[in-house]
Amino acid sequence: MLSFVLLACTVLVTCGQKTPDPAPVAPSLPKGPTTWLTGDAADVTKATTPGLVLTGGGTDVDEAMRWLLKKSGGGDVVVLRASGSSGYNSYLFSELGEAVNSVETILLNSREWVNDEATVQKIRNAEALFIAGGDQADYVNYWKGSKVAEAINYLINTKKVPVGGTSAGCAILGQLYYPALNQSLTAAEGLSDPYHPNLMLGRNDFINAPFLGNTITDTHFAERSRQGRLVAFLARIRTDWNVTGRGIGVSEKTAVCIDHTGMAAVFGSGKAYFVIPAATTNPEQCTLGKPLTWLANKKALRVDVIQGTTQGTDTYDLNTWVGSGRSPVTFWYVDRGVLN
Repeated sequence: MLSFVLLACTVLVTCGQKTPDPAPVAPSLPKGPTTWLTGDAADVTKATTPGLVLTGGGTDVDEAMRWLLKKSGGGDVVVLRASGSSGYNSYLFSELGEAVNSVETILLNSREWVNDEATVQKIRNAEALFIAGGDQADYVNYWKGSKVAEAINYLINTKKVPVGGTSAGCAILGQLYYPALNQSLTAAEGLSDPYHPNLMLGRNDFINAPFLGNTITDTHFAERSRQGRLVAFLARIRTDWNVTGRGIGVSEKTAVCIDHTGMAAVFGSGKAYFVIPAATTNPEQCTLGKPLTWLANKKALRVDVIQGTTQGTDTYDLNTWVGSGRSPVTFWYVDRGVLN
């Protein structure tokens, strides 16, 4: 009888024990942003030549990208983007016929990694940098005021490597820029109300590129009829800051390549527009809720229109904002919201 009781107690104790849970496994955390590397992972140092490439979007301009790669000295190329993936890697590494050590695309689509030292060092090690298209609001929201922005400015102004961008990547390279934080501004909105909620501007607080001081860039220019919105930008710049802003509008399949002397060559199949106020006075009407009027005897803005070519034949001097004389010069003005 005693044995039975002891056995029963043993069984009860055993059944009452709880098998301990396995030790929790820490979730696997990413060690950095998503990246794609083509070529040699080892950093190299090459002599570089500074330059800027402003591309208008659409199909990339091979001649302009070769121009960028040649100035890299064959070093490491970094592509920054906030959407998309590795589409530029093979194109830049092998398809253009310009030898480089590597191409690495870094996807920076949040503020999580924009101050990460390893990520920033990859950018600073580059001999060329290209900023892909997408949405410039992402670049402003994620990168502005970060160590990534500091690294971009370091490449441009201290290390002096070639830097370029297409579409949204081009739109942030001017020291004046359109952040597009709301809906994308149309020409009709900007001309009918230069203080439309979609018209916003940034100034001297993001990218500091030579020859683009007091300059705003715009892309997909002819294809999306953005002439009017560029004029609205310049009207606001003059009215709000008493600054003679200048604009570069780049059409699709077109690139403006600016060398270290400030001479710009236009490559590709479309046109580039260099726009500067000819009038010394402010717009006659640049007021909230009212259509823009900027007449100045029908010569408010001087516009040099340069056709791109395979060789980048025609040029524009960004030191003087005067073209070579081979391309047409026109004047634009706005009469009660209508661009002429």
